[in-house]
Amino acid sequence: MQITVVGNPGHRRVTGFSAAAVAAGLPPPRVVAWADVLRGTEPVFGAGPVRIDSPGEDPAVHALLGGPADPHRVEGGAARHAAFLDALARVRRAVAASPGAWLVNDPDDIAVMFDKARAHAVLDAAGIPVPARVGPVSGIRSYAELRDVMRQMRRPRVFVKPVHGSSASGVVALETAGPRVQATTSVELVRTAKGTELYNSLRIRKYRDESEVSAIVDALYPDGVHVEVWLPKLTLGDLAVDLRVLVVAGQATHVVARGSRSPMTNLHLGNARVDVDAVRGAVGEDAWRAAMATCVRTARCFPRTLHVGVDLLFSVDRRRHAVGEVNAFGDLLPGVLHRGRDTWGEQVRALGQGCVDGWCPHGPRCPAVQAVSDEEQLPCPT
Repeated sequence: MQITVVGNPGHRRVTGFSAAAVAAGLPPPRVVAWADVLRGTEPVFGAGPVRIDSPGEDPAVHALLGGPADPHRVEGGAARHAAFLDALARVRRAVAASPGAWLVNDPDDIAVMFDKARAHAVLDAAGIPVPARVGPVSGIRSYAELRDVMRQMRRPRVFVKPVHGSSASGVVALETAGPRVQATTSVELVRTAKGTELYNSLRIRKYRDESEVSAIVDALYPDGVHVEVWLPKLTLGDLAVDLRVLVVAGQATHVVARGSRSPMTNLHLGNARVDVDAVRGAVGEDAWRAAMATCVRTARCFPRTLHVGVDLLFSVDRRRHAVGEVNAFGDLLPGVLHRGRDTWGEQVRALGQGCVDGWCPHGPRCPAVQAVSDEEQLPCPT
């Protein structure tokens, strides 16, 4: 089996996956560079699986996606997303034109996971527990409108998320009490002669001046935002805790627990990993198994994609849980093993098995997947 990866050559994601393939006795994967795809080169794929990896963390790719000159700027998400969708479509066309090539993760699934409003709607429609949306489906267009909606819905605490953001970029945890307001975020607000500019930083800030909070939120709206209820998370000691659960081929495999003294648990913001067994013990086996089953159901909302990263939180009562986000490229979990395999090794294993656990690149149309509930043995066309 010859795997092709669409990614950034030399990036740890690509090198990690390539090492896993070689360790499994496969030839080194071919690499098609995102930079070439974004420059308009029509890629050519050989027969075999084509894995689409993240275009992130590459300055040249960031520029080709139409991002702002300073990669730390928050704004510009809508333009980057549109360019990314065009590139995904180019990859899909090239795979369709390459005999024997097939996609490991589906561009349409990726597009939904990179749109928080659409992903929330898909999960909600499937009965997945998610935080309630705040405001109309069409979105809220200003800070003043958001405050009005919060008052009307009696929702004093919300998360404001850029629709196409990732890694907590631009996310604001907003809480109000009468005239008082506080926004917790990694955004650094900079006022210039040209207006308001927002920058990502590695430091969590608290803004209590409403003029600053308004300026931040209003600067996010042109690219689109998704607003949802702020659900208090399980706490262990003085840390609020949530999980990143990787689902591979219909199985919850790798789990990372993340703890923070702020509402954002992303590890790159200086937060710490928490012992997974401690979380499991705190919530109990029944609640844990139910949460893992929810993660699997969540991944099944994207049936033509091999792996999905699910951000899951337990409520403070330790009985309920909800899915905060889904991640198309949520498998960068260094040092986390499942049955001796890292996240990339687990995916290579699944690819070698073909149809497994109800997953197939052909999705629910595959006769072998359809046969799972019928106990029939039908061949996969791959």
